[in-house]
Amino acid sequence: MGHREDLLEGAKKCLVEKGFVRTTARDIVNASGANLASIGYHYGSKDALLTEAFIALMHEWGDGFIGEIEGEDGSLERFRSVWEGVVAQAGRSGPVWAASMEVVLSGNRLPQLRELLAASQEEGRRGLISMFTGIPEDKIDERDRRTLGAFYQALLNGLMIQWLFDPETAATPEEITEGMRRAAQSVLGDGGQPA
Repeated sequence: MGHREDLLEGAKKCLVEKGFVRTTARDIVNASGANLASIGYHYGSKDALLTEAFIALMHEWGDGFIGEIEGEDGSLERFRSVWEGVVAQAGRSGPVWAASMEVVLSGNRLPQLRELLAASQEEGRRGLISMFTGIPEDKIDERDRRTLGAFYQALLNGLMIQWLFDPETAATPEEITEGMRRAAQSVLGDGGQPA
């Protein structure tokens, strides 16, 4: 691996262990074996590197169970299967979600980092749509990303907050799926049309 890759791996390790706020450039250098100047050379800033590391961790998170998703595209079985994958990885991915909550709760103290992470949501929404529906990411249009992607992202963020707060009382995949079925039934009514 080169310095760029070493820095990325070091930043991922620091994110999991220390989060965004407590990770310093020196922490990343110590974890990666690279030198301090290489952060600026390869990534421009520590915050940009940490954002890339966060995105890489989220890709790894998604790749960790995407091959195991069961059910037809868009079905309740697939919906439940995705949530089973999320919950199965919650222990490993919890520190990453906690790090992202740090940024959310930091207000305006980390404006550049917030901006970089907000931009990464676009890609995340596309990935979520693809997981739940089977639609390839490059076929997802802007309307889907802004509606369906935002919906799935809200569910994911909500579940992870529940899990971080108290894994014992967080919703199970079965409960989320039943909740989705009941909400859809309530909104659509018996005839499948909006009530």
